[in-house]
Order: sequence, then structure tokens, then C-alpha cells
Amino acid sequence: MPADFDTIVNLAKKRGFVFQSSEIYGGIRSAYDYGPLGVELLRNVKDQWWRSMVQMRDDIVGIDSAVIQSPKVWVASGHVASFTDPLVECRACHNRHRLDKLEDPNQCPTCGAKDSFTEAREFNLMFRTHMGPVESEDNAVFLRPETAQGIFINFENVRRTARKRLPFGIAQVGKSFRNEITPGQFVFRTREFEQMEMEYFCRPEEADEWFRYWVDERKKWYIDLGMTEENLQFREHEQDELSHYAAATYDVDYRFPWGWDELEGIANRTDFDLRAHAEYSGEDLTYFDPQTNERFYPYVIEPSAGATRTTFAFLIDAYHEEEVRGETRAVLKLDPRLSPIKVAVLPLSKKDELVEVTNRVADRLRSRWMIEVDVTQSIGRRYRRQDEIGTPYAVTVDFDTLDDDQVTIRDRDTMEQDRIPIENLVAYLSDRLPV
Repeated sequence: MPADFDTIVNLAKKRGFVFQSSEIYGGIRSAYDYGPLGVELLRNVKDQWWRSMVQMRDDIVGIDSAVIQSPKVWVASGHVASFTDPLVECRACHNRHRLDKLEDPNQCPTCGAKDSFTEAREFNLMFRTHMGPVESEDNAVFLRPETAQGIFINFENVRRTARKRLPFGIAQVGKSFRNEITPGQFVFRTREFEQMEMEYFCRPEEADEWFRYWVDERKKWYIDLGMTEENLQFREHEQDELSHYAAATYDVDYRFPWGWDELEGIANRTDFDLRAHAEYSGEDLTYFDPQTNERFYPYVIEPSAGATRTTFAFLIDAYHEEEVRGETRAVLKLDPRLSPIKVAVLPLSKKDELVEVTNRVADRLRSRWMIEVDVTQSIGRRYRRQDEIGTPYAVTVDFDTLDDDQVTIRDRDTMEQDRIPIENLVAYLSDRLPV
């Protein structure tokens, strides 16, 4: 079973993974800042996604599109007309809720009043703003609610400049914004978040095959990075659940402390997006196959993951408590590729002669890995702190180091220790810290 929700939230705040945004002003609801450890964990999750999607493949390239795009983009994509949630308001306490997320649609979860809701109305989730010094309908724009449309409107630019033939993909990681009615569950559902999306363009008759391929590939990615397989489920959408553009969709769900919830959607978007943007823009977004002399709109398979909620899931999944010599040890058993700190360097004392050696050791490691030098508290307490933040290896510099030029390396998961020469330290860790 996943860790207790309050335990993870408290850990995230205590150790500097996540802070409440604008906390000194009382905070702002559903907005969070990632602290020194959180920003590293989030970056590592995104880097591993990018590595698997772009770096290790010949058929996928990346882009970084603008957050603010032409308002016509969102008309063509259907967001202006249909990117909505059903909103109800309690007449008793005036709190607003998503009707489709209420456990009891006849009772307000805030004040308990029964039969107090207004009629549901559709609420558009896009953030609206204005470009330029004067606010008017002529210069109204939206913060993007997804990164995908920036890929579709650049399809021809990328195909031409990257000289790609079908099948090929375009990947993007970036911020998106949705004016959620009822955000919550810590960083799981927020109004500002990061997405990891890839659009894979293929021939229409090959779409089913590629759809199955990407469902399998995405499952392998989570499991390869250490997520417990029993905490993952791949759920196919029923016909009445499908989005207007999709021929088929799988949700990648994680078993969060509150139950199963979505990490990622994998959809066969057909040729909806390219057709729509071609119609509204007047540009030709078809693909010409020189081998068959055909011109057609490619189909698109889209794995779309939430970077922030995926990071949260890895944090939950890695948390363990275990008994060690009569004491409870909290440890984040993160895959080392995700760990915020790869190596901790811990001098046994603050005395100058040990600090000098500690700095020499740290300098050897810093160019290769994210490290932390920790000199505060007893060595036992420092080990426990590094366990709790998921550091896979700790290097202890002691007074014997001054004589033998060796250090002790401690493994986070086994707590076993090896004594090795400083000159062998980089090679030792390189064998144990995967890219």
C-alpha cells in the first residue's frame, strides 16, 4: 500500500521538496514552489522522460513552444468550445465544486447542506489574459492548457527542418495552466503544472499498432525507474469516456493514498488536430509520401504525462519505514537516476584537517553528480537524513583518512559499508550510479 498522505506531505515540506507558494503572505491555494530537493527530483523525472523519448531514439525530436499562442489555436483545437467542467455552487456556503467529482451530488462536502446546489453550468478551464497595454476582446489571449497544440502547429516546421519521414514524433516538456474549479491533493491537481507530451505521427493504417506499442513502452518506463508494478494500472476508456478527438485512450493510473488516479493518458488522436489546424489556418498540413505518391493527414499517438504528479507518485512509491536496531528508519528508496542528491560527503568532524580532505573529495565528485556536503549533527543523524531524502551513497571522511587516504562508502538500501582509496572513488560510484 502507498505511504500515508500526511506523512508524504510533511516529509516534502520538512526536507525542502515542496513549499507553499507565497507562504509569507498566507499562501495561495493550490500553488507550490519546489525547494532545493524538489527541483532536483522534478528535473530528474523530466530528464529521464526526455532521455527515453528523445535522446535514445532516432525517430523523435524535441521542441519548446510558447506559452501564449494565437487565440485561433484554441478555437481550432476545440478548447474554447468544449474545454469545460460542470460547476455547481452551494447556496448555503457559496463554495463551488465540480459536479462530476462529488461523492454525493445532493450534499455539499464543505458545509454538509443537502439539496443546496445551483444548476450546473459549464466552466471553461483556460486562463484568459490580454496582450498589450489595453484590455479588449481584440487582444484577449489564453495561457496554454496543454503543450500538445504547440507541437501540432509546428508539425510542418519540424518535419521540414528535421527532415523526418513517417513515423516520427515530436516531444515537449513545459508549463501548462488550467483554472481548476476544485484543485487539491497537494501537488497532484494544481492550476499551474508541468507536462511531458509526445505526439507520434504515423500512417492511419498503422495507428493501432503504434498505439499498442506506446502503451507498452510507457509501462516499461515507470517500472524501469522503480515504480511498484502493483501500484500501476492501465485502464482503457469506454466509448462514452473518449474525448472528441480520440479513437482510443488508456489512462496510466497510480494507486495514490486516496485511491487510483491518473498519471498519464495515451491516446490515438486520429488526424483530428492536423485537420483542424489546416482548416482554421488555411495552411497545408498534409504529409506527402514520396514512395507511394500519397498525400494524407497523419494519425497521432499521444503519450501525455503530468511531470509534477508523476514526481509526486515516485516520491510516494519510494517512501518506506523499517526497523533498524530497534529504531524506525524512514528511507526514500528512489532509483538513483531520480535521487535529488546522488552522493553525500560526510566528514566525521568539523576540524580543519578533515574539512580540507572533505573538500578534495567533494571536488572529485561534483563535476559528475549532484552532491551535498553535510557537516551538521552526529554521523548517525546525518545518515538518517540522507536516507530520508533518498541519497543512494554516503561517503564518510574520518581521521583514518588522514593516514590511509581512504574513505568509507555506505549504501542507502543495504546500509553496508566499503572502505576504498579516494583515487578509486569515482570509478566505484560510476559502476553503481546509472545514467
